[in-house]
Amino acid sequence: MPDALSRYVNLHMARNRAPVGKDLQHKTMALAAAEEIRKRILDSAYGPGTQLKQEGLAREFGMSRIPIREAFLILEREGLVRMLPHRGAVVAELTFEEVDELFSMRMLMEPWLLQRSVASLTPADFGELRRIQDDYADSLDSNDIARWNGLNKAFHMTLYRHAGNARMLGLVANLLTECDIHTRIQLLAIPGDRERAVADHCLLLELCETGRHAEAVTHLHEHLDHIRQGLLAMAVRRNRDQTAT
Repeated sequence: MPDALSRYVNLHMARNRAPVGKDLQHKTMALAAAEEIRKRILDSAYGPGTQLKQEGLAREFGMSRIPIREAFLILEREGLVRMLPHRGAVVAELTFEEVDELFSMRMLMEPWLLQRSVASLTPADFGELRRIQDDYADSLDSNDIARWNGLNKAFHMTLYRHAGNARMLGLVANLLTECDIHTRIQLLAIPGDRERAVADHCLLLELCETGRHAEAVTHLHEHLDHIRQGLLAMAVRRNRDQTAT
């Protein structure tokens, strides 16, 4: 009887373990697929409006369609992909409404976070910010597109790290990820904006480090609004060109 019971228990445990392991495997594969698709979107290998074929990607990545579908949902939450009726997963396009919403939210939250954080920034923080800024400027000069958004996000989040509001910091971190594709378009397409991005960051860092905190908060708001206005103008032109054709 004990042997029979033991066999029953082992069989029961094995049956219970299998779905968990399978689910974990799917999640791991989904994250890997999402990372590769995200990279291709941000590197402009998949342009705005590109339809992402589930079967083709599953074949290319050597996995079933389930983790690919889960990867699409991850990227949809990040704002990089849209799930559309009859079309499936499509790379997000630059729309007036989305740009206005994303950057208006950033303009509300980021100056508030900076205002709460800036007085607590330490010499070590400023050293880190200068290193990030140097790397950011180098990546823009060398056209190292893959590093732009990561360094930009690191710069902004380091400025806000002492704000003491974990929930809002999380929201802003997500917004910066959602804005990745838009800020990359801005830096690639708008003449002079790479140089302005470096100059804006340098001035923002100087204002923070020299104790001119109110000016820093105002400058950050203006910096974000400049990006917003440039992208909105691009969206208007794109819509006008599509209507004309």
